Amino acid sequence: MNKTLEKIAAELGLPAHEYAGQVSLTAAPEAIVEVATALKKKHKFEMLASQTAVDYWPQTEPRYHVVYQFTSVSKKLRLEVRVPLAGNDPEMPSIHEVYPNANWYERELFDMFGIRFSTHPDLRRILMPFDWQGHPLRKDYPLGYEEVEFSFNFEEIELRKPRPKE
Repeated sequence: MNKTLEKIAAELGLPAHEYAGQVSLTAAPEAIVEVATALKKKHKFEMLASQTAVDYWPQTEPRYHVVYQFTSVSKKLRLEVRVPLAGNDPEMPSIHEVYPNANWYERELFDMFGIRFSTHPDLRRILMPFDWQGHPLRKDYPLGYEEVEFSFNFEEIELRKPRPKE
């Protein structure tokens, strides 16, 4: 592991893992604002490069990981921070005051996964219509009515397909 990243992980008191050269820290939801602030101010990670989530359903403990990618342009470093969230109605604090671009990422995570950010100033849908029910990137979200066709079930599905009346 990169010595600088190892030192940062030790200073933050967070467990670190390395896979394929990518270092990942795991932080508690209530600590993310403090971690993000330390990374920006003390360790010079100037940029929040991305923020996304992973749904591990049917696992519920944790069901989600919110994944932050921080970049230090001056030190030429990248660091991933994962925040595990349990349950079907996850909530955590927003880091929009530390990294202003988190505002849009968090709105997208709310819209697509249903993850709430308690201190977000304007948490509302950004991609789906405002009256949309559900969160499309959750693994338990219904996929639709049409079955996938394969060579072995083509005839069976073809018989059930709705067709316009002539």
